[in-house]
Amino acid sequence: MMPAQEERVTFAEVPTPVGTFVLALSETGLVASGWGTRAELAGRLDLAEVHDADRTAFAVAELNAYFRGELKTFETPIDWRLMAGSRLRVLRALHRVPYGTAVTYGELATLSGSSVPARGIGSIMGSNPIPIFVPCHRVIAAGKGLGGFSGGEGVETKRWLLTHEGYLPPTLLDL
Repeated sequence: MMPAQEERVTFAEVPTPVGTFVLALSETGLVASGWGTRAELAGRLDLAEVHDADRTAFAVAELNAYFRGELKTFETPIDWRLMAGSRLRVLRALHRVPYGTAVTYGELATLSGSSVPARGIGSIMGSNPIPIFVPCHRVIAAGKGLGGFSGGEGVETKRWLLTHEGYLPPTLLDL
């Protein structure tokens, strides 16, 4: 593996129905994403920046297709470098949770084969460096409550994403 200072990351800011979403792509794949600004996301990475629209084009196109309702499975490669151990196992299991479905925190613990308790799964979801592509919005509380969400406008963004994917029925506010 190359030393971090030799690797480069490029960013794209994408307007979405749930706010501006920033993508950070290394040579390996999507290394980070989230709501906010490029500068905020860059501050979490120890990678030099390069401007490379070609590198971000596929991920941007997939994100836009997802929000148009035309994409259900992301094929953008993921760069898992920011994760290790149980956190990596849990997020890799989460990456396989299909569009339009949801799992509880406890079910995700079981799917990951980790010994992380449900509360620990919640912490991992709250620190997921690649939301939407690694769909932490698809993890809900037992009893089918939504649980928490730290992205965008919080639980309202989670509700919007789950409604968009057809897991939750639309409310009068959505019509």
